Amino acid sequence: MDEQRFRDELIKLTQVGIALTSVHDLNQLLEMIVREARSFTNADAGSLYLREGDCLRFAVSQNETLSKRMGRQGEQDLFSEFTVPISEKSISGYVAATKYNLNIADAYAIDASAPYGFSPDFDRKNDYRTQSMLTVPMLDHKEQVLGVLQLINAREENGSIKPFPVGREDLLRSLASQAAVAVNNARLTAEIKQVHLDTILRLSVAAEYKDKDTAQHIRRVSKYSAALARKLGWSEDQEDLLLYASPMHDVGKIGIPDAILLKPGRLTDEERAAMQEHTSIGARILTGSNSPILQMSQVVAESHHEKWDGTGYPRGLAGEDIPQAGRIVAVADVFDALSSKRVYKGALGLEETMSILHKDAGSHFDPLCVEAFTAILDEVVKIQQHYKEESQAEQ
Repeated sequence: MDEQRFRDELIKLTQVGIALTSVHDLNQLLEMIVREARSFTNADAGSLYLREGDCLRFAVSQNETLSKRMGRQGEQDLFSEFTVPISEKSISGYVAATKYNLNIADAYAIDASAPYGFSPDFDRKNDYRTQSMLTVPMLDHKEQVLGVLQLINAREENGSIKPFPVGREDLLRSLASQAAVAVNNARLTAEIKQVHLDTILRLSVAAEYKDKDTAQHIRRVSKYSAALARKLGWSEDQEDLLLYASPMHDVGKIGIPDAILLKPGRLTDEERAAMQEHTSIGARILTGSNSPILQMSQVVAESHHEKWDGTGYPRGLAGEDIPQAGRIVAVADVFDALSSKRVYKGALGLEETMSILHKDAGSHFDPLCVEAFTAILDEVVKIQQHYKEESQAEQ
């Protein structure tokens, strides 16, 4: 490899490393790692395995030949998740166990004395021919194996298959190490997000009703709101903010007496006025923070009982003067309230609940939000079933 080409590839490796650090969604990250590794080596295919205990879990696969033949979705349908023991019997297991690279010129011509072997089952089922293979470990800064990166069939410019150049091994190993750091960061980010959400949910439950169904109500409203925001075209970052902010929609109920919160019958006018104060109380609790999540939480807490026609509270806002976050949570919250059993009422069926939402679109609700909510009803039902109330789950 000439000096200029080597310098160019080092620059590209650095650029890829920087790009990897900017992706925090694990699935997107894994796809990017395989894609960039294939680009580095002009490989037809590639796979990535993540370590789970004493096994490797098959996580990602890309195959240009099969993708051209049957489309990306058809190609993906060929691959199913499986695990491989970390032992020297398989190629990926050998690399994980020894931390050595394996550069194989022809998978069908592995020396019989080698401890590892190649299974041709996939090739036979899909009319594919695996030839050259380059497999490297993904090592973190402590030299611990996080996974294995495997590339298949290096190509010449004319498309013919060749062995992977030995000179590419170090570059690919460096890329795999950068990938290991990025995977660790993505996992840590996901864990922090989950802890953050769990903390918000627990605090929201403490602030609200004292009955055992509140936690699931909050989770459902959070998930419904995020799904609706996504349907309305919100960015992934903004959708995440609403996922974390919406559980705080009723945090102001911490200032409402339990006698009103848990009253099984109709509220008097005086009690209803006191209950409505929870929006303003919540806004005051959440105001003044520099956190984007708490800033959106304040907006949601204050505006989710405003109505499209201006008859809501606390400020009597109308139409698009109501923040869209509040309009979204209004639909999610009312849908869940109608379709859930409470001390003062029974649960309505899906058809009756949606009928009420449609009837009140244009008066209570933003019509666009109701339309979008209807479009994602299958996802809504899945969320509803997944986060059943304890009283229902026990039946």
